[in-house]
Amino acid sequence: MPFARLATATTPTCHIGLGLAAVGRPGYINLGRDHDLGEDRSVETLRTRTHELLDAAYAQGVRYFDAARSYGRSEEFLAGWLNTRSDIGDVVVGSKWGYTYTADWRTDAEAHEIKDHSLATYERQRAESAELLGDRLDLYQIHSVTPDSPALTDKELHARLAEAAAQGLTVGFSTSGPAQADAIRTALAVTVDGEPLFRTVQSTYNVLETSAGPALAEAHDAGLTVIVKEGMANGRLADPHAPDAVRAIAEEAGLGSDAVALALVLRQPWAGVVLSGAATALQLSSNLHAAVVDLDDEQQSRLDALTEEPLAYWERRGQLPWH
Repeated sequence: MPFARLATATTPTCHIGLGLAAVGRPGYINLGRDHDLGEDRSVETLRTRTHELLDAAYAQGVRYFDAARSYGRSEEFLAGWLNTRSDIGDVVVGSKWGYTYTADWRTDAEAHEIKDHSLATYERQRAESAELLGDRLDLYQIHSVTPDSPALTDKELHARLAEAAAQGLTVGFSTSGPAQADAIRTALAVTVDGEPLFRTVQSTYNVLETSAGPALAEAHDAGLTVIVKEGMANGRLADPHAPDAVRAIAEEAGLGSDAVALALVLRQPWAGVVLSGAATALQLSSNLHAAVVDLDDEQQSRLDALTEEPLAYWERRGQLPWH
């Protein structure tokens, strides 16, 4: 399994990954993105920004990089960077299928992505990912599985995914929405020829949304690598938007609120990789300080008090504008 490479890494940041959702396309739902990216969001500008972030991340010990078919040109940008760093053999590359990018490089598109978990979409997007990333692709995940996703019951799709796994590709899934725990537990039960199909799970977990925690612990105990996304709640836990308690703890630590938010996730014993969604090198460096934050029990209790009900959290997330 490719994540075994991370087990031998010695850098404090080896369990922090870089997700490319915020830089692979001009529009996304992170708060503060207008300030982060400015007005120039041409393909070449974001390509350059992505390559600079990847260089900075690798130099600071990051070894997992996460893209998706629906993240605009994220796979293309990542592939281009990998082609210039052919000497790098210790990274793990993941991507996702199941959403098609439809915004045509616009921030004001009516629909930025369309979800389809059918076998036909898998076959099309698998070929697209393979054309760009080739054998550098280690992990391929079903994007944003929910309990009613046909990807959890489609036996023909499962057989195709198992074929890809037999050829060396790690197969995983990501989750979204207030019923993440149900989706995780349903996915854990999916087998092909008596063997579990999925080897990784990527879910939203943060100070405000902790409902997937018990199911992620079960996934870890079942042998899956757990990847955590949206650890900063799409910017809601970063300065200047972070709740007072997060900012107070950050001040006590002499670091940013983002580092505190990610540190809480890193503290979970089941968390294998925690994603940074940085859009700037400065944000990335601040995020990576999470690896050295040592939260005490009293600080942990203050953060625990911020947890929201899942339905309320996901309703708020759904209202975030695309910037």
